[in-house]
Amino acid sequence: MLVLTRKPEEAVKIGDEITVTVLEVRGNQVQIGISAPQGVRIYRGEIYEKIRSENIEASGLSADDFKRMKEKIK
Repeated sequence: MLVLTRKPEEAVKIGDEITVTVLEVRGNQVQIGISAPQGVRIYRGEIYEKIRSENIEASGLSADDFKRMKEKIK
């Protein structure tokens, strides 16, 4: 994991098309802005995990089955 220190209004580029900008720091909360192409899906971490777990549950696979399938696809 890359760890960076940024001040408000400073940004980080991810590739050519994604920019993450620190907008505000207030106490232990950081407000960020993300600029990305329209087709890029952006989720908060906890929302992404919820979607992922619901998709696994809906598929009828156990978490172990899903991990094994994911490894075979790589």
